[in-house]
Amino acid sequence: MVNLAVAFLFLSITNAAVSPTSLDSDISIIIHNDLMEKESPLSDSGILVLDPRTWKEATESCLQLGATLWGSKSGPETIQSGLEFLTYLGKYAPGQRFWTASKHQKPSTLSTNGQIQTSSADKRLPVLCKQIAPYSNNTFQDTSEQWRVTVESHSQRFTGFRDRVSFRFLGIRYANKPRRWEYSQVYEGGNEDISALDYGSSCVQGTSGSEDCLFLNIWTPYLPQPTRARKRDLKPVMLWIHGGAFTGGTSSDPTFDGGNLASRGDVVVVAINYRLGTFGFLALDDGETNGNYGLADQITALEWVRRNIEAFGGDPDRITIFGQSAGAGSVRALLASPKARGKFAGAIMQSNLGGLAYGTTYSKYYTISQEMEKVGKAILEETNCTQAASQIGCLRDLPASRISNLADSARYLVVDGTYLQTAELDLTHPESTAHVPLMIGKMRDDGAAMIGYPSHGETFKAFLNDTDLPDSISSSPLFPLPSTSNATLDVFNASSRVATDGMFRCIDAATAYAGWKNRIFSDIFYYEFNRSYQMPDWSPNAPVCNAPITEEWQHGDPSQEYFKCHSGELYYVFGNIHRQGLTFRDALDLPFGQYVLDSWASFARNAKPTPDSGLLKARGYINTTQELENNGSWESFGKSGQMRLLQWPSGMSGLEDSEQCRELNLALDYYVH
Repeated sequence: MVNLAVAFLFLSITNAAVSPTSLDSDISIIIHNDLMEKESPLSDSGILVLDPRTWKEATESCLQLGATLWGSKSGPETIQSGLEFLTYLGKYAPGQRFWTASKHQKPSTLSTNGQIQTSSADKRLPVLCKQIAPYSNNTFQDTSEQWRVTVESHSQRFTGFRDRVSFRFLGIRYANKPRRWEYSQVYEGGNEDISALDYGSSCVQGTSGSEDCLFLNIWTPYLPQPTRARKRDLKPVMLWIHGGAFTGGTSSDPTFDGGNLASRGDVVVVAINYRLGTFGFLALDDGETNGNYGLADQITALEWVRRNIEAFGGDPDRITIFGQSAGAGSVRALLASPKARGKFAGAIMQSNLGGLAYGTTYSKYYTISQEMEKVGKAILEETNCTQAASQIGCLRDLPASRISNLADSARYLVVDGTYLQTAELDLTHPESTAHVPLMIGKMRDDGAAMIGYPSHGETFKAFLNDTDLPDSISSSPLFPLPSTSNATLDVFNASSRVATDGMFRCIDAATAYAGWKNRIFSDIFYYEFNRSYQMPDWSPNAPVCNAPITEEWQHGDPSQEYFKCHSGELYYVFGNIHRQGLTFRDALDLPFGQYVLDSWASFARNAKPTPDSGLLKARGYINTTQELENNGSWESFGKSGQMRLLQWPSGMSGLEDSEQCRELNLALDYYVH
């Protein structure tokens, strides 16, 4: 029973700043995160792990964290996998004992092998506190004083908070607010206290956002005690670059909340903002306005992360950049950029666009004069800045809302000579591209979201022409037009295949092939999703991208045929179906999501998307363990020439549509000269 003195201690010290320094300890959150959140039978398995101290100090330290020493009526088996994981990491030896709540008025310990026994209170043992911070979700997070935690880096003190699964540091400034159309610089700050309790402003897009928007968010399961931090204890870092056509999006989108990925994957997740549209990518032929400001922001964010991430438990030498759609286009550009070289250790491109039509501009870069012809002159004319003594000065004088709502938007990467020096990623000369492991892939029907829907009676040839796809292949037997009772859907079906091949499948396969053939990347893993969960607030050409709803399957039946569309993998990668308030549609959504998240985190950890069996066993990740036992490892593209077909069950598969790619002049050897 807690006496009055201890109760007073609780009330007084829970209002103090809690940090690894004040506790003189690393702080780890370990929970058996099965991605079911509050609905999980293991939702009570969370523990906070602290460094060795006496039993009295252990009790006080837990109180400082707004917690108590761990104790559970359900027994030690609820946290057994967490203790085994600590042993797997090499942090503690097998049989290590930890302080837990007293038993029969005597100091009690629990060992990694599940044994409970009493001990002398003077012994110095590591500590298990009960993790009782609430779950957050897409509409709620509790930033109350009792959950707050502070870390220090370069004389700056960042105060974030913890929820049930991770420490959360939100809205951290990584760059000073740059002058409009000037390159950002790393924010170094001074001796200051920084609130990291809420997201920063999104970058200007349409009628919302701010020009002061260069913020990032961090989710981590581990905070090191700074004076005793060991390199081997630091976690791999996954730095997320959002998509949105280079004109929209934000790091605060709950779709890519990094808490579950950080917790289950045992990684540090960072998500960044970068300037968008004309604010991020305007280039003029004035010798001054050279473009790529948004890309430069991404590199500035990388520099900030490398400078500060150790304080948040991350290893600056193990940063994997990953992004989807325009985020994948950003990853591709960072692989090409001399300014980004050496700043990251791995890369993941999810649904990178290229090849034909709309996709071209994500993988091929305009010269500045070409961008002027494409959009620059139109912007100057629309703003009446064409004849100004200083065109850029004229544009700087305009309100942000005027620029963001112009009919034309500069959203294109350009060859500026500094950030990008070649017209595309050079897949012929190894010295021209970052030599890191690469994971690349797409959705089975990625292109279905990149085209509209044909009008009633519109022909296949006419619709291809309308969508800027080559109408000459409308008569090719390689792209047959289905014949069903719904002729309009038949045209869409055939056209989406052309769009997927022409903007995603062919260019990504060619990238993987050239990257291996020319030894550009140290290793390559290629995939295709044949299962998806479309975001309710972004479902183009609805409902074709959604699993069919029937009387029996009110949330959709994924076993039936449907289009696996652009962005349909995001909930799986971040483990956020339940966090978004959505329903697992069948018995396979959950284990599939666990397997996908485990694979992405494994790539960040080991440069291979096949998780280590010892880690899976220690963490009790049974579904992923069984998936690998039954269906094998994810093999390197260079060794197998195959891709991983991501469905349930998954497996290695040969490349699809090779002949169709050749028909579109995007053959597998497209980049091999």
